[in-house]
Amino acid sequence: MTLGQIATALGARIENGSSGLEAADLEITGVAGIEHAVAGQITFVANPKYTALAKTTQASAVIVDEKFPAVSAALLRTKNPYLAFARSIELFYQPPKYAPGIHPTAVIHPSAKIGSDAHIGPYVTVDTDVVIGKNATLLAHTVIYQGARIGDNFFAHAHAVVRENCRIGDDVILQNGAVIGADGFGFAKDDAGAWHKIVQSGPAVLENAVEVQANACVDRASVGETRIGRGVKIDNLAQVGHGSSVGENSLLCAQVGLAGSTDVGKRVILAGQVGIAGHCKIGDGVIATGQTGIHGDIPDGKVLSGSPAMDNKLWLRCVVLFQRLPELAKALRLPR
Repeated sequence: MTLGQIATALGARIENGSSGLEAADLEITGVAGIEHAVAGQITFVANPKYTALAKTTQASAVIVDEKFPAVSAALLRTKNPYLAFARSIELFYQPPKYAPGIHPTAVIHPSAKIGSDAHIGPYVTVDTDVVIGKNATLLAHTVIYQGARIGDNFFAHAHAVVRENCRIGDDVILQNGAVIGADGFGFAKDDAGAWHKIVQSGPAVLENAVEVQANACVDRASVGETRIGRGVKIDNLAQVGHGSSVGENSLLCAQVGLAGSTDVGKRVILAGQVGIAGHCKIGDGVIATGQTGIHGDIPDGKVLSGSPAMDNKLWLRCVVLFQRLPELAKALRLPR
């Protein structure tokens, strides 16, 4: 594929490199990261940390923003280099195709309704009164409990589970081992000090274009529902507690934990290992950096760090002081 063809597909503008060669005619054979790219490949710069590498990269072309300085390699200029890079991978890599059909080891209850062009893999189990839309792909050992409702273009990787009566929209992806609608962690202590299990009667609901990655869990609710909004992406090993809600296009990174009845707004980013106490309301556009511990409500647009959570700029100042505490304590120590 020529660079000109790639530029057309991405809606990017070509700029010749300092070599003087006509960039549009360059033959591109693949995509690689800037540190490992070789001649014939295309790469990108979206993080200023890698700007210097663009001057030394062996790649034939680099995807950059409109203001990036000229380098020896040909450039593809675009407003969003990272998105363009992601789309360029799609031009070269074709994921496995799964032909429609039902594997003979699959167990599908006669009452289940599955739309056209479905691929049902080995040892898949689909229980009573399940409805699944068209173009579904259920890979080996996927289990769909009774009464689940699932939309079109559902893709469940091996060992994904959708529990009873959960509702899933269109274009949802469950990676390996994702569990949707397991019982929430709800127990009440009786007079003897023993824990009495609270029935988790409410479903988990995933709206359109949600992706839940490997071994992540979205628990069902004791009453009401647990709801994941449109376009939300949930990383590996994350936990969404019972009765929580996550607003559209939010991002929950690896090992994030939401205690029960957490209300997360739209376009929120929770970085790795962020923890949120139960019954907290997180406003729209909030960003919490890695390992932030949130114990109360947060208004829209805040950037947080630390545990307990505080404004990110304050936390950065505190971190500098933490490292100086021993010398400050020594300087303040009074003579005996």
